[in-house]
Amino acid sequence: MGTASIVVFFGRRGACRLLLGRTPFHAAVKEKKTSFDRIYVYRRLLEQGDNMFEAVIFDMDGLMFDTEPIWASCWPKTAIEFEVECKEGLADAMRGTNGSEAVSIIREWYGDEVDSQAFVDRFYEIAHEALAQGAEKKLGLDRLLDYLQAEGIPMAVASSSSRKMIEANLIRGGILPYFDSIVSGVEVEHAKPYPDVFLKAADELGASPQKSLVLEDSYNGVRAGFAGGFCTVMVPDLSEPTDEMERLATAIVSSLNDVTDMLANGALG
Repeated sequence: MGTASIVVFFGRRGACRLLLGRTPFHAAVKEKKTSFDRIYVYRRLLEQGDNMFEAVIFDMDGLMFDTEPIWASCWPKTAIEFEVECKEGLADAMRGTNGSEAVSIIREWYGDEVDSQAFVDRFYEIAHEALAQGAEKKLGLDRLLDYLQAEGIPMAVASSSSRKMIEANLIRGGILPYFDSIVSGVEVEHAKPYPDVFLKAADELGASPQKSLVLEDSYNGVRAGFAGGFCTVMVPDLSEPTDEMERLATAIVSSLNDVTDMLANGALG
């Protein structure tokens, strides 16, 4: 594209607008050595389109499906069964973790009050029963998937959930065929905020992080995308953008419809 356009960032202090430049996207990103340099270039060149990205990687819970409230509601239920208090902030601390990290957090928060492994195992049983009822797709998901498919851009899901849970949600939502790769957080060494799950997804799609777009709703997901050198767009769900998120995310938008507009029309909101 030869014309400049506008990216809109939706933050707690309102929307701010950045005028984009005209430098070719990949060459400009390659010139930058640090993650924060790349963030600056991503923000300037995000909307140049024309097959800018080789791949798009989706988180699942809270980004594609409205599952986060369901997950959060299962911690108090588990605590009741174990006859302990569900401590304030537990659901937030657990968001985006995998099984082994969840066990470590329960051990840290509760000590000897509960068997941490049994607590987490029971939590997942309760959560899977609740999630089996299905969850609503997030606003704009179908439109974005159709757009990316039409453009021939490979897609992956990279989630902290189990592969079984990911596939079940995609099948129920009727969107499994859109995805070329699925990576579960239990299949990599480190969960978010480490970038392992995104790096594995990009590798399976044959794309480099610098030419891949990560879509996330959570703090740990944005941290993981940033750590991996990805262009990372935050679509907040339960977590309001913080100053840290405004530094690390390439852009913060209000829905997946904004992402489609950003890629297709150079317009957000």
